[in-house]
Amino acid sequence: MFEDFYPILFLLALATIIAVALTLLSILFGRKTSLSKKGQPYECGIDPVGTTKDPVPVKFFMIAISFILFDIEIIFLLPWAVVARDLGMFGFAAMSVFVLVILVGYFYELGKGALNWD
Repeated sequence: MFEDFYPILFLLALATIIAVALTLLSILFGRKTSLSKKGQPYECGIDPVGTTKDPVPVKFFMIAISFILFDIEIIFLLPWAVVARDLGMFGFAAMSVFVLVILVGYFYELGKGALNWD
């Protein structure tokens, strides 16, 4: 019975050995940098501008929350689209109400100017 699990155990052991070996090689032969450079944020090779304590604009958070909400809407729409024929008219009406509520929220957000990036 346990013979079936030997390849999995072998793979786990091999992955652990490789991870430990690469970590040790990095510690032994890796380049050492001074602490002043390690404390700076890395921004794609560009020297950082300002400090990390600068406040992030609220507009950024509004766009991020909107993206998450509309992404979740798509997550609900895709499974419905797969079984739409089986649900019939009731499923169509339920999803229409769902989309209508999302659209009302979207147009409210547009009206308030939450998506304007000025």
